Amino acid sequence: MSSNPPDLRPDLAPAPRFGEAPREGQPQIGMVSLGCPKALVDSERILTRLRAEGYGISPEYAGADAVIVNTCGFLDSAKAESLEAIGEAMAANGRVIVTGCLGAEPEYITGAHPKVLAVTGPHQYEQVLDAVHAAVPPAPDPFVDLLPASGVSLTPRHYSYLKISEGCNHKCKFCIIPDMRGRLVSRPAHAVVREAERLVAAGVKELLVISQDTSAYGVDIKHAEDRGHRAHITDLARDLGGLGAWVRLHYVYPYPHVRQVIPLMAEGLVLPYLDIPFQHSHPDTLKRMARPAHGEKTLERIAEWRSICPEITLRSTFIVGYPGETEAEFAHLLDWLDEAQLDRVGCFQYENVAGARSNDLPDHVPAELKAERWAQFMEKAQAISEAKLAAKVGTICEVIVDEVDADGVATCRTKADAPEIDGNLFIDEGTEGLKPGDIVRVEVDEASEYDLWGRRVDAP
Repeated sequence: MSSNPPDLRPDLAPAPRFGEAPREGQPQIGMVSLGCPKALVDSERILTRLRAEGYGISPEYAGADAVIVNTCGFLDSAKAESLEAIGEAMAANGRVIVTGCLGAEPEYITGAHPKVLAVTGPHQYEQVLDAVHAAVPPAPDPFVDLLPASGVSLTPRHYSYLKISEGCNHKCKFCIIPDMRGRLVSRPAHAVVREAERLVAAGVKELLVISQDTSAYGVDIKHAEDRGHRAHITDLARDLGGLGAWVRLHYVYPYPHVRQVIPLMAEGLVLPYLDIPFQHSHPDTLKRMARPAHGEKTLERIAEWRSICPEITLRSTFIVGYPGETEAEFAHLLDWLDEAQLDRVGCFQYENVAGARSNDLPDHVPAELKAERWAQFMEKAQAISEAKLAAKVGTICEVIVDEVDADGVATCRTKADAPEIDGNLFIDEGTEGLKPGDIVRVEVDEASEYDLWGRRVDAP
């Protein structure tokens, strides 16, 4: 068993999982889903629609009549990864439809891969379906091909991402997501709750709430109330918390009204976990980033949250080497991290992104210095994580089982761990009868920098 690496990418979704045998003569579509959980939800929606029209889902290039590549365009390195994935699909299959964030720059894609069948932008579901219909006409069997009650899921059946909005109203200088995905568009609260109810009824044990700015949910529709549900993050969290599943909040900006959610965590309605993209600590750096809430006194907010809910786990991501970052600003970040004592931390080295306003800022930090600062930052974050996990030895906690391998070792997560981006808790004995989605009580008996080991206290 290996520990999670300190450079684990905090922006990546879990790898899609497939596993459905096709019927004879059924047209098959492959899917490559890159980037964040929001893109993974888009892939699920596309495949759900295709499945309802009679298409099968192929886990391999060779078995597919066409392949959809859902791309990421967040960073130049992500763009390069997307182009590489398109090239791989072209080489292995040859019939490729491109969608997703990078699809907002069709010339960029066709310049590298002129023979792709079609290019569509992010969350353009109808255009993707039109492209699939043109490339591979549907051939549904009316007695077999029915819309699955919970849709097509690309994650394990016991957890699911729940997207509550599209787009973002902020204008952070390093980010082009609003240019690609548009301004904030919140889903009606009753539609979100209805989807969550269906997921829980289908066996989902954990709902991971995602958006570009979860704190801003409902602002664009003036927190409208419809069918007994109000489009405000506090009300939505309370509604979801009544469904009986774990509810985990991601991408929450530290606005003052976030305080209203913390009592729900103390009550046990919502997991005591907040994923807040602080990005930096120094006021001057945050101003150059044009970050929302850059004037907030975040250390005071963190202390207040912990006073209300001492069990709260705080995750965040940061950027080091942002243009103009001085030694004093970086030292401020290290000192801030020492005081904040965040539980889960991811970090990027700044890089230019085509179209981002930060490209034009003066005083770009040399690559070697960015790498050096990243290493220093992660060394401190790792030490904090190691100390916090060591303090858990001897405690008893609830964990959710993600996998049980052939040797009987169960890979689990505590309430403090989101799938793929945080740590794991391993149980290596007494796992008979355990299956993914089970929630059991464990006594922690060993800790490393990122992971825990324990034994069941409710074993049969």
